[in-house]
Amino acid sequence: MVMGFSIALIVFSLLLMMLVLMHKGKGGGLSDMFGGGMQSSVGGSSVAERNLDRITVVVGLGWFACIIVLGLLMKLDN
Repeated sequence: MVMGFSIALIVFSLLLMMLVLMHKGKGGGLSDMFGGGMQSSVGGSSVAERNLDRITVVVGLGWFACIIVLGLLMKLDN
């Protein structure tokens, strides 16, 4: 069970890194490598950006839940 949550934690960590790097930057940084430097003159955020925000939050919550469950499992294992 610990191995399964450890693998899930690795997957969530990689997904979270990828999603954070995909966000549009406010100038400079790693996000410009993935096209973040091309900004439109529209003031509001697009639907794709809002969906990316939502997905990032969900993956972050999954990552946090994996950390909590792994901590509890390791504490109860001793």
